[in-house]
Amino acid sequence: MEENIKNAIAQIRPYLQRDGGDIQFVEYTDDHIVKVQLQGHCVGCPGATMTIKGVIERLLRETYPEIQGVEAV
Repeated sequence: MEENIKNAIAQIRPYLQRDGGDIQFVEYTDDHIVKVQLQGHCVGCPGATMTIKGVIERLLRETYPEIQGVEAV
């Protein structure tokens, strides 16, 4: 599952990099939470929560319904 998640994040990464940010996979927990680390301009951005919940989480859960959520660490 981790490889699938990493591949999905790789698909999202260019959109974040276009705005000077980036994202790194950290962990897929036993309770089905994907933990990611935002980097670059995404760190401290007021829209970061919206990006995680509204874009990254939505896309990952559409593809892998067993994912319960995405959290930044």
